[in-house]
Amino acid sequence: MAWLGKINAQQTRARRIVCAAPLRDDTDRMHRSLCCLCLSLLALLCAACSPPASAPLDQQVYIWQRQWQPAHRQVLAQTRNDFTTLRVLALQFHPKVGWARAYPDLQQLIADGRPVVMVIRLDGQLPQPDQAQTLSQTDSLLTEWQASGVNVQGVEIDHDCASARLPAYTDLLAALRPTLPAGLALSITALPTWLNSPDLEALLRQVDSSVLQVHAINDPRDGLFAPQQAQRWAEAYGKRSEKPFMLALPAYGVALIDASRQVESEAPLDAGGSRRELLADPQQVANLLTSLHERRPENLHGIIWFRLPLPGDRRAWPLATLQAVMHGQPLSAVITVDVNQAGPLRELTLVSNGNRDAGLPERVSLAGSHCEAADAVADYRLEQSENGPVFVRKQPARLAAGQRQALGWARCSLFDQGAIHVSP
Repeated sequence: MAWLGKINAQQTRARRIVCAAPLRDDTDRMHRSLCCLCLSLLALLCAACSPPASAPLDQQVYIWQRQWQPAHRQVLAQTRNDFTTLRVLALQFHPKVGWARAYPDLQQLIADGRPVVMVIRLDGQLPQPDQAQTLSQTDSLLTEWQASGVNVQGVEIDHDCASARLPAYTDLLAALRPTLPAGLALSITALPTWLNSPDLEALLRQVDSSVLQVHAINDPRDGLFAPQQAQRWAEAYGKRSEKPFMLALPAYGVALIDASRQVESEAPLDAGGSRRELLADPQQVANLLTSLHERRPENLHGIIWFRLPLPGDRRAWPLATLQAVMHGQPLSAVITVDVNQAGPLRELTLVSNGNRDAGLPERVSLAGSHCEAADAVADYRLEQSENGPVFVRKQPARLAAGQRQALGWARCSLFDQGAIHVSP
């Protein structure tokens, strides 16, 4: 709107010229007052025409654990100021298993008080969801949650079906919508592949909002996340959706099991074979957020993070990393060595003190220390040099923010902690 800035500047100059001109008589004084009044009113009208600043992107989170733990209470308390709404996994249907409930702690959700969206996941491999069963299961669970006092504000259907099955999915949503209580919002997750379908608009007319998923869309083997592609998808989706939509962003990793080609995520799989870890890079996700703020797609309302991290969830970002990314804080990775002394024995532990994961250092040396014995553990082996013991990494690995990992031990008659050298 550069033209508007030029007009405002011209109006300001005009007011200064008119209002500062020398007066000759009362007629001039009256004319000047009228001119100044008109210019001021014009300035106010133009200011009213200026577009309002975009509201900040809303931030929500998925809680995807089927069995809740005591740690949920702690993490929910730590994120009260981070997430406005909690999207909670409630029910799943898989062709080989049937209906399986999740068991969130409803009393914790009640005590938390934030709006809750009840999420029902229907496996994408279903030829066609059973409409009667879906409506019955949804009604039963929703009645239970509302009767218990949970602040349920909406229902979300998570069904990653093929584009060819969108008409049948539309029929399901059209049948579900009238059965929901008045005032309860209905939303769905959506795939970027649906952008090629002429049936997308008809589907979106059945819901109040949708959630575009831009992570691990086709196959995690191709990577979990590509920020430039995610931006393009969001812009294209905003042009197709007449209603508000959210963007689901990854805050997690998966393991690819080589032998069976399975994907292991939050739940361990009973499958042998080596595992190759893939993690959504926090800096790439942070870069996308910056891009979204600078070039916001039409109808984009906010971000939903997948998933709420709990202590011990080794494939989710630590909470410190997630909070840093969502609040636009700089990411840093720092590895230090913590020394616990008991007489001449020193136990050495690597500590990740930054707010994002860090690669384990290649070498940690105890230069200038007089050590009679030492040994390495876990991902390290011990070597001896003229200056003292050296702990050498066996293979690349990473340490999450706030995580600790044993390095080894050393028995030394003289030990200078300042002589510990950590090499990247």
